[in-house]
Amino acid sequence: MTVKEVPADRLIRKLAEYLKENAKELRPPSWAPIAKLGVHKENNPEDPDWWYVRAASIIRKLAISPEPIGLSTFSVIYGGLKRRGSAPPHFRRATTNHIRRILQQLERAGLVARTPKGRVLTPRGVSVVSSVVREVFNELVKERVELAKYGS
Repeated sequence: MTVKEVPADRLIRKLAEYLKENAKELRPPSWAPIAKLGVHKENNPEDPDWWYVRAASIIRKLAISPEPIGLSTFSVIYGGLKRRGSAPPHFRRATTNHIRRILQQLERAGLVARTPKGRVLTPRGVSVVSSVVREVFNELVKERVELAKYGS
């Protein structure tokens, strides 16, 4: 099973739950509840566990990518269109502070490693992701029997 074979939303939610329970190094800072994630956003995130969800999303992106991913690439990935009233919207990058802090915490947890070209998953990170992928796939098989033929 690979990361691409399960729905992204389910994988990210399950991985966020795993990180919240097991990764003691991954904790949101005191400013996290009031943080705005980019100039293109109007408000802060409504989800109180957004820190773990973003960390899980970062891990998923690293698992999918064959190349290392740098901080500026993550800034583009999580960016969006800034609405400017009657003027056409323009793309704006996401803020990098929360992304950098999450990556640093994931490094301390041993799930991500730094290379000269960016961040990559460590073998421990790959095993965590693959175990969560198997859990999500088994849940899907229980819900829909026709998916059983895709399992290995």
